Amino acid sequence: MINLKAERLPVHRGPAAWSAILPNQAPPVRLDENLSVDVAIVGGGFAGLSAARRLHQIDPSTRIAVLEAGRLAEGASGRNSGFMIDLPHDLSSEDYAGKGVAADRKTIALNRAAIAFARSAVEEYGIDPAWFDPAGKINGAASTTAHELNRSYAAHLGHLGESSEMLDEKAMFEVTGSRHYISGLYTPGTVMLQPAGYIRSVGASLRRAGVYIFEESPVARIAQTGQSWELATTRGKVAAAKVILSNNGHLESFGFKRGRLMHIFLYASMTVDLDRNTLAKLGGHPRWGITPSDPMGTTMRRIDTAQGGNRIITRTCASFVPGMIPSEAALARTARIHRRKFADRFPSIADVPMEYSWAGHLCLSLNGVAVMRELEPGLFSACCDNGLGTVRSTLTGIGAADLAAGKPSEISAHFLAEGEPAKLAPAPFAQIGANLYLKWREWQARRE
Repeated sequence: MINLKAERLPVHRGPAAWSAILPNQAPPVRLDENLSVDVAIVGGGFAGLSAARRLHQIDPSTRIAVLEAGRLAEGASGRNSGFMIDLPHDLSSEDYAGKGVAADRKTIALNRAAIAFARSAVEEYGIDPAWFDPAGKINGAASTTAHELNRSYAAHLGHLGESSEMLDEKAMFEVTGSRHYISGLYTPGTVMLQPAGYIRSVGASLRRAGVYIFEESPVARIAQTGQSWELATTRGKVAAAKVILSNNGHLESFGFKRGRLMHIFLYASMTVDLDRNTLAKLGGHPRWGITPSDPMGTTMRRIDTAQGGNRIITRTCASFVPGMIPSEAALARTARIHRRKFADRFPSIADVPMEYSWAGHLCLSLNGVAVMRELEPGLFSACCDNGLGTVRSTLTGIGAADLAAGKPSEISAHFLAEGEPAKLAPAPFAQIGANLYLKWREWQARRE
């Protein structure tokens, strides 16, 4: 008999700002009874809710329970930058280009399938369109070196038959109100999410459709009992014929892929809601998103009232934390860096307070593969997003649901064709080496 005990539960540093800026959620529905379902899903983020929705699409009579350790959108799904990116976005590369034309075309097709899946949810559930804005994004360049990276990436996109537009310094100022950028590369296919609004809405809609959505119900144990599985929380149990683990890096907490998953934390800060005078000083467009032309640079995003207030988000600094618990000191240090990065870009409003600072958990593998497969008979995984949580987690959730439902698809076939995550160096060398490498890359991209 298989008996899996959770070695650790998620620990978050700082608030999930995307959720905090929205109206309060209704009180959580906790699992406080014993329940029997067809499929139990561990984790209520992009992967878990996508899996639940896909299962419901395949067969609306399927009894589904989603078990989320915290509140919806207050884990990793409320701690990202809200970019659903359609194009190759390889964080380990110099300019985001992937592994060649053929591989990148396949990546684009998959990413667009994820975006289409999310768009159909927005339409079907009547989700606020401001929370799913197909506005595109800009790769910002603050140096000639970064500008050349944009040129290289634009050339690669041209070989793929994808459109892009180079923006000069004046155009970047008109968009952002900042003179920090000397150029930018605009690509039209990215969707700018209010990620917490999207996740909350999908969860509420699935609940109305008959899917059980339990919050503040962390799974402490998963045991195989005969032909079914039993999932135990502190208050109740769920018996399920099949289980999908959609808990990203916490797949390792149940004993799977140990020594093969890289737990990376990215840090971000969000301003207070900007008043009218500050907005007048700032100028620029009310919504935009900038990823750095060097992947290790600083991501910036501006949102407006419809998305939770007139605010600017600064996201930069990364650390490898094998224990999955970032320190308070790391959060305080990165918050100070965010202030400097913000002031560099917006000196006229440099004194604007940051209302929120937080850490967000990413799970990567050295060879860039996901863990979307059947781990044990009836036990499936939709994990390891490789830093592209909104898109890749949506895809792994769909793929795992297709497998669990016995409906193999192009999405599931793609992930099944991938190899195992590569082994990491033994501790403490992996942590020391990874963090030295991250610091070196951040120093190289310090202007960006």
